[in-house]
Amino acid sequence: MMKTLLVRGMLAGLIAGVLAFGFAYAFGEPSVNTAIGLEESGGHAHSHDAAAPAAEEPEEELVPRDIQSTVGLLTGVVVYGVAIGGLFSLAFAFAQGRLGNLRPRVTSLLLTAGAFAVVFLVPFLKYPANPPAVGRPGTIGSRTELYFGFVAVSLLAGILATVFGRKLADRFGAWNGAILAAAGYVVVIGVVAWLMPVVDEVPATFPASTLWSFRTASVGTQVTLWLALGLAFGTFAEKALNRKATTIGR
Repeated sequence: MMKTLLVRGMLAGLIAGVLAFGFAYAFGEPSVNTAIGLEESGGHAHSHDAAAPAAEEPEEELVPRDIQSTVGLLTGVVVYGVAIGGLFSLAFAFAQGRLGNLRPRVTSLLLTAGAFAVVFLVPFLKYPANPPAVGRPGTIGSRTELYFGFVAVSLLAGILATVFGRKLADRFGAWNGAILAAAGYVVVIGVVAWLMPVVDEVPATFPASTLWSFRTASVGTQVTLWLALGLAFGTFAEKALNRKATTIGR
């Protein structure tokens, strides 16, 4: 059954990745193209420092922009979706039956909502995505490390909140246990967010509308990915588990 769930999780991730690509291409690429146009026209500066040296000659693109925005984007999003789908199926196998007597579809949607918040939404609130032309080139490495470090902390805090939430539910009831676990997660992640550095490298000349469009498209792409994953996997898993139950009952 674990192999069956894993295959179905990767298939659900594939479907989710294709749908997320469609959303990203339709709503995210226009703002990316606008940001790239601003960067190439020199209509802004990467750095806030007025004394920063003049922009260097742009490097020749190894992959043409039209390939990046189509085949490249599709490949990246689909590979990400398949990987997330596989990991999601493992989390579902652990959670099913441990969250109460819930249908697989309900478990899948609850797990999707929690994973979306912990893996994407909370880290995004601390370190939101930026389009091209935003941020100093020399800080790309440190900004990436901060973001994924915060994702790791959020994921660990979410796992611990789930583990302790079960114990709290046994003692205080399911509702109170869930509230206490969620409150503990919020406190921990709030303290960590306060301690971690603030990154603000958006040039004053960068259009706010372009930045807003890019970030809302980023959120929309992730919502599409996770919602499609939860719905598709829930349907696949419920059919597989019902078929197994029917086979055992014969």
